Amino acid sequence: MPRVVLITGGMSGIGLATVETFQKAGDIVYISDRQETFPGQAVVRACGGKFFTSDVRDFNAAEKVLGQITGERGRVDVLINNAGISRDHVLWKMTEADWDEVLAVNLKGAFNYLRAAAPVLRQQRSGKVVNVSSINALRGKMGLANYAASKAGLIALTRTAARELGPSNVNVNAVAPGMIETGLTKDLPEDVLAKSRQEAALGRLGLPQDVAEVIFFLCSEQARHITGQVIVVDGGQTA
Repeated sequence: MPRVVLITGGMSGIGLATVETFQKAGDIVYISDRQETFPGQAVVRACGGKFFTSDVRDFNAAEKVLGQITGERGRVDVLINNAGISRDHVLWKMTEADWDEVLAVNLKGAFNYLRAAAPVLRQQRSGKVVNVSSINALRGKMGLANYAASKAGLIALTRTAARELGPSNVNVNAVAPGMIETGLTKDLPEDVLAKSRQEAALGRLGLPQDVAEVIFFLCSEQARHITGQVIVVDGGQTA
């Protein structure tokens, strides 16, 4: 039976690669994103899925999205909290708006969807949740105080949710990507990208599919005894 999968921020990058990975496995994929169009939208609809134009910061909208999915399908098997943004500045140049927006999207957004999904997952006594964090939640990085804090909070949320939902047979894990070739990184200065390549033991940047495959594994039966963990996917940047 195909699984019912909900992915936030599935428009591009890691999110879109994850959408495509689950679709290839025959799963029914729903996407929640602020933007109405993205390269894989036609594929999603052809597979019986649906696209929701929704801002993850909106608590009530998350409840509505989960309600519509469960109304149509009767369940949600997988939740991937991938939506994220960055507003990079050193602390003394960071505005309150920079801080608030990043925390609202990256951390509160994940809470909103996890909070909306939790009653469904508990009732059906099964499910997989993966939150997309970052290696910068584990090490910190200059200019990323808001981003790193939001992603570190996501790890704490992951571990707490794993304990709370574990008795209902729900696995909750996180992935922590390093520098990945996505829309968020393509405009970075070449010296920044070169430094990331030098940091990596494998000497290269990751691809969205590299992260998507790990997410897919964590949602498989092969990972049924893994929960509350953070899987680093960084080519050895933090090795």
